[in-house]
Formats: sequence, C-alpha cells, structure tokens
Amino acid sequence: MLCASHKGGDHGLCDCCLQSLPWHTAPQCPQCGLLSDSLICGGCLRSPPSFDSTHALFSYGYPLDRLLQHYKYQESLHLADTFASLFMNRLLESAQNKTSSIDLVMPMPMHHERLKQRGFNQALEIARLICKNAQLKLDYTSCQRTRMTPPQASLPLKERIKNIRGVFQCRQNLQGLNIALVDDVMTTGASLNELAKTLKQAGAVHVECWVIARTLPKPN
Repeated sequence: MLCASHKGGDHGLCDCCLQSLPWHTAPQCPQCGLLSDSLICGGCLRSPPSFDSTHALFSYGYPLDRLLQHYKYQESLHLADTFASLFMNRLLESAQNKTSSIDLVMPMPMHHERLKQRGFNQALEIARLICKNAQLKLDYTSCQRTRMTPPQASLPLKERIKNIRGVFQCRQNLQGLNIALVDDVMTTGASLNELAKTLKQAGAVHVECWVIARTLPKPN
C-alpha cells in the first residue's frame, strides 16, 4: 500500500507516497465536487443540494481507500493528523477558499450507539485538528444524529436518501452563520445534504462540505 518510511515529514508520508495518492485536482463542479468543467454540473442544476460547495482533497481510490479504512476500522488515529494537515495545505490555504468567512466547523454527527461501537468519531478527530490549526470554532454538540440507521455504504442511492431522511436534529439557533461540514468520505452526498438541510432550517445561510475523499463515478 504505502511504504511506511521513517522519512514521512510533516504529513507522515514520504514524497513518493504522497504523489501516489489520488488527488482530486481535475475540473469539477464547485457545488458537489463531481467531475465537470468547473461550472455547476447538470445534476446540481436539476436538483440543487442543500449545501453550497464541496472541497475534496482526494478522489476515493487506491491506496487512499485502504488508508481511510485503516483509520476508521483499525483505530489508526494518528492518520487524523495526516488528513487534517494535508487538507489544510491543499485547500484551506488556497486563495480560492477563505476560511475567515467560516463561523463554525461541524463534523458529521455519529449516533451514540455507533460511537460506542467504534470508540471515536473519525470526522470529529479530523475537524478538531483543522480547527486547531486554522483557529476556527469547532461545534460538535449543536447537531445530533437521532436515529441509528444502516451504514450508507451498504445501500443503493434511493435507499440512502430514504435511510438518512430526518435523522439529524439541531436545537441551536444558527441564524446567519456560515458553516463547514467535515466528513471523511462523500459518496452520493445524501448524508451531507440532509445535514446541510437541517442546518439551514436552523438558520444557517451558507453550508459547505470539507471532505477527505469524494467518490467519483467510474468511466464507462
């Protein structure tokens, strides 16, 4: 997978391993992150999502997929530092993305039963480090996941939308706030869309997605 060299530098990965990762640098839709001509894609025009933009560090593919699975399921928490620092360097310091406009950073909430099973919220660990480095306000208590649902990865698209509908609750007044949502992987965007919808119902005016990896459709 990756070489595990001791010459990992600031990110814990050597230069060759960094170059082997599937960086998401192709022209893409600024709203959903899918491949496009850098303009809003047809899907977002036909059915606009509740989130306003997406910033993805990688496309979800080898060997990044193995790295994320290692992080989530083998408690490799040190990788949160790697993902957060790479995200900061690649996206948050770019001229196109001014973090000064972000009022709150929220990680994707995890149901308390699943949190008990896994032992940590992978999105929260990354968000915590991003906020520390960028001096942004972290909020992981205002929004909760109120229902235990089957993992989204196990479901087809239509079932994912149905599965996630109404699972988030936000009791905080978010009137006029710009919020960044942090998650590890964005597949169909159904979970992030439902969460963004909930935040906008609570008064947020702008919601963007900060994800480590974006799943892209395989070419025909």
